[in-house]
Amino acid sequence: MERSNTVKQLAELAMEAELLEGLEWSDMAISKQEAFEKMASEVLAQLENVNENERAVVAMATMTKLLVENLILNTMLQRNQNEN
Repeated sequence: MERSNTVKQLAELAMEAELLEGLEWSDMAISKQEAFEKMASEVLAQLENVNENERAVVAMATMTKLLVENLILNTMLQRNQNEN
């Protein structure tokens, strides 16, 4: 039960900091709550297997990877919109 509460807390915190302006959740095959809880569960699972002393570094590396992926996807989307 404790893990479930942690997942819900992570999802709630992430939703508070949400920057997904303009995203229509009704167009998605998953609800906003389900999406955030699924990703929070994945993050928790990843960090549970990492030594506590290394968690901050792993978290920062993961954030960097996600930001780079987001940059690339946004660039590709912008190019696609400019071509149409």
